[in-house]
Amino acid sequence: MDQIVRAPQQLGAALRRIRRQRGLSQAELAARAHLRQATISEVEAGKDSTRLDTIIAIMVALDLEAVVRPRTSSAPEDIGKVY
Repeated sequence: MDQIVRAPQQLGAALRRIRRQRGLSQAELAARAHLRQATISEVEAGKDSTRLDTIIAIMVALDLEAVVRPRTSSAPEDIGKVY
């Protein structure tokens, strides 16, 4: 199922949901991604200074891919709800 992510917190929550659905602990995911468990925790918390290569490593470890596409329509007042 596709998930729309527009903010670091949304990405972290999505990755956490998928990790849990796959039955992995943060430590297990960290080992697969060659990262520290603390890094997984920071990403899942939505830390906005996470490096792109860290996100990609986590996505690879979870067998995920990213798709970049034009943003779906929304009202200008909805932008505040995202951030």
